Amino acid sequence: MTPKFPEVEKPMNEPRQRTIVVVDDEEQILRALKRSLTRDGYQVFPFARPADALAALKELHPDVVLSDHLMPEMTGLEFLKVVRNRAPDTCRIMLTGHAEMQTAIDAINVGEIYRFLLKPWDDVELSVALTLGLERLDLERENRKLAAMVRLQQMRLDALDHEYPGLTLVRRDDEGAILLDGP
Repeated sequence: MTPKFPEVEKPMNEPRQRTIVVVDDEEQILRALKRSLTRDGYQVFPFARPADALAALKELHPDVVLSDHLMPEMTGLEFLKVVRNRAPDTCRIMLTGHAEMQTAIDAINVGEIYRFLLKPWDDVELSVALTLGLERLDLERENRKLAAMVRLQQMRLDALDHEYPGLTLVRRDDEGAILLDGP
């Protein structure tokens, strides 16, 4: 009897609206980013406090988290590090008006952010960063799905080979070509 295995999740054919969590302690920045990103077709969830954004991560499952760096309760670096641990399948971008080389290096190495952008931001640069970040995220997600599919197929082959020993053996000639039985 062949064991049953769970099906691998099928890719969705319908495009879905991308979600972005924006965290900045300045209300005017939040409003400007929300207006700009909503106009570009994103669903935007603005937060003035990192703690509120972290609490919402469980329900929102955002594609992108865009964070300021210097905030009263927690730095953007600390915030994005927590985001990385809680929602590793999220593109993380830091947007700051206080650029220091060490901050950028730490953000990339510690927070594993995708991009480090400066305020005032350029809408085109932000749009390109989001587009490229989402493409990368899609590739990473697809890679994980394909790897899961390969593992599932290998489990099925192992089960078949267990039930029918030798079924999965392939004979090859000296040059590596597969030999087929028959005429």
